[in-house]
Amino acid sequence: MDILSIAGIILAFAAIIGANILDGGHLDQLFQLTAFLIVAGGTVGAVMLQTSFPVFLRSISMIRWVFNPPDIDIENTIEKLVRWSQMSRREGLLALEDASETEEDLFPRKGLQLLVDGNEPDAIRNVMETEIGIMEEFELQAAKVYESMGGYSPTIGILGAVMGLIHVMNNLADPEKLGAGIATAFVATIYGVGLANLLLLPIAGKLKNMVNRQVMQYEMMMEGIVSIAEGENPRNIESKLQSYLR
Repeated sequence: MDILSIAGIILAFAAIIGANILDGGHLDQLFQLTAFLIVAGGTVGAVMLQTSFPVFLRSISMIRWVFNPPDIDIENTIEKLVRWSQMSRREGLLALEDASETEEDLFPRKGLQLLVDGNEPDAIRNVMETEIGIMEEFELQAAKVYESMGGYSPTIGILGAVMGLIHVMNNLADPEKLGAGIATAFVATIYGVGLANLLLLPIAGKLKNMVNRQVMQYEMMMEGIVSIAEGENPRNIESKLQSYLR
């Protein structure tokens, strides 16, 4: 569980809502169903229009990373790669066949299979680099869905404000309806700007950081597996991979 994400969301909303209350405002003034429907529905609809279905589904599944990040254990990965290098040095590359069958992560499993099949180091690197590039591009596209939402949301909020003002202008003869229309107008703007800057853009940034960390881990795996293919000493491999800890 990512405590920092939870604390950040609580602090951001508590500061804004608390300041509004301290300034004499009321909590119910910030809750307008009409404004929320305009901003949320318009933002999601615009993003669905620009995004492919697989990327959109992936972006939905990635949202859990904000509170429950993927397990990226660099130290444990280094230990695993060094253990594989020692095994191959003692017993040969074919000894890694069992490890390739039991490895849960598909990326290093593919690298081990390439090793066991006797591929050259350059060929292994080319295949694994292609895998990393495709994965990175797809995952970043999914993360950027929230970045796009953060771009559309303020504009949709302004659209909601204009719609609220149109409602006000149509009811100038009925003063009782003026307050509700003006409230919807301003609250829609708050929703648009608030969702973008307090949730959507920070979520996009966090997800992109997670993707970059995953890419770094996969690059480290690639370097370790290629080094095993080149017959490097396990100590040299460990020393090389230790740089990723920094």
